[in-house]
Amino acid sequence: MPRLLPYLLLLLSLVACTPRPARVAAPAGDTTAHYYPPPGDAWERRQPEAAGLDDTLLAQAVLYARWNETTQMPRDFSTQEEIFGKLLGPMPKRRGGTNGLILRHGYIVAEWGDTGAAEPTYSAAKSFLSTLLGLAIDRKLIASPTDPVANYIRDGGYDSAHNRKVTWEHHVQQTSEWEGEMWGKKHDFVGREAFGKGERTRRPLQEPGTHYEYNDVRINRLALSLLRVWGRPLPEVLKTEIMDPVGASDTWQYVPYANSTVEVDGKPMPSVSGGTRWGGGLWINSRDEARFGYLFLRRGRWGDRQLVSSDWIKKATTRGPVGPDYGYLWWLNTEQKAWPSAPATSFAAIGAGSNIIWVDPEHDLVVVWRWHNGNPDELFKRVLAAVRK
Repeated sequence: MPRLLPYLLLLLSLVACTPRPARVAAPAGDTTAHYYPPPGDAWERRQPEAAGLDDTLLAQAVLYARWNETTQMPRDFSTQEEIFGKLLGPMPKRRGGTNGLILRHGYIVAEWGDTGAAEPTYSAAKSFLSTLLGLAIDRKLIASPTDPVANYIRDGGYDSAHNRKVTWEHHVQQTSEWEGEMWGKKHDFVGREAFGKGERTRRPLQEPGTHYEYNDVRINRLALSLLRVWGRPLPEVLKTEIMDPVGASDTWQYVPYANSTVEVDGKPMPSVSGGTRWGGGLWINSRDEARFGYLFLRRGRWGDRQLVSSDWIKKATTRGPVGPDYGYLWWLNTEQKAWPSAPATSFAAIGAGSNIIWVDPEHDLVVVWRWHNGNPDELFKRVLAAVRK
């Protein structure tokens, strides 16, 4: 035994020095200690039973997800221009198959497909843009979301009497009715060549804040305005303020259009888009999206840092006065029409493809599902059926 003592002491010292996954006390009013995954691939997994889930039912949910890959988005993106119109930015040569993961209490309880492939997430990028607005308000770069954008941006985009009424909140609620052209695309979506099957007929403009319209031209205007407020490329802001602190990989990229470089404070900077409708956009893997969703599940907190104010999280996930069940570029379930099987408090970032990051605070769940058939409620119903406690 004396001969073994030094080795035992060494083993104990190594165990004592081994880093533990972060479990940090929750914000005031919540006595739960939460797990936060470290950077890289050392994301702790839990067996479903250990996370309060029925193993058999969860396995059936994952099997459903695997069987329901999209048939609307070819793997070679060959219908991109037919559906959305003339490209302004690059597209990958191919996409992977359906993939995703499920988090319970922050732990990975299920994972399928290639969750490490950085691929376009289409309009799920809008929820990332919304967060950059929230950060600008948290940092006092913008006083209030209800301020007119014209108070901050003087590049000609808000000079007209109509556009001077547009507020930051109008932009993120998709009620801005902003009038103009961005990167060769007009706000009215008129023209098959420019907008593909998404073309629209002309209609009279409404007062800003009174009419909802899902409109990527106007979101691209928001992105340019945020670039000018921050004074540095938005991908850099996203990286330093959100993605690096949550331990995201270095594989994601926010790809601009070929013609969307502008001068800011005398320096050329790329302006990014609100999606991949016309190419480019946010190319990201499912695990990094899960980290972003988990940040919102934890009300903007990651470890011992409040990265985004909980006040912004609340505002961003509160329904606006006009249009569908929609917050600040987040889809909501307040009326339980979007996902009838899910809690009214759940919300999601959604993009074509279909791509979704779904957050369910009531059951402490995050679900990322990429390249699926467009009916996520069928997956959520199966996942929720597996919840036991």
